[in-house]
Amino acid sequence: MLVIHFAFVAFVVGGLAAILAGRFAGWPWIRNSLFRNAHLVAIGVVVLQAWLGRRCPLTSWEAALRLRAGQAVYEETFIQHWLHRVLFFDAPTWVFGTIYTLFGALVLLVWWLDRRELRRR
Repeated sequence: MLVIHFAFVAFVVGGLAAILAGRFAGWPWIRNSLFRNAHLVAIGVVVLQAWLGRRCPLTSWEAALRLRAGQAVYEETFIQHWLHRVLFFDAPTWVFGTIYTLFGALVLLVWWLDRRELRRR
């Protein structure tokens, strides 16, 4: 479950980095509409969950599996838990919601800037 969760986060964060780098490097694959729409939907789901105060389904699933295995379950979100463990970064939930929203706005802006090119493909 951790690998799936990490892959999702890597797709969202790494996807934007690849899109921005690809715009300047001329990589044609970053204009693939399936990739771009999937990327936009992925961050959109994260932002919506943050606004609604919902826990990520992957975090809930991981918690349920940990309980069944007799392991400790963390109460915060996946990102909060691992950022704290890796970077010792601790902040209120609203800070993460704001970060998700700003990141989502950046993804939407880049998607909007490329929309004509995406329609042609």
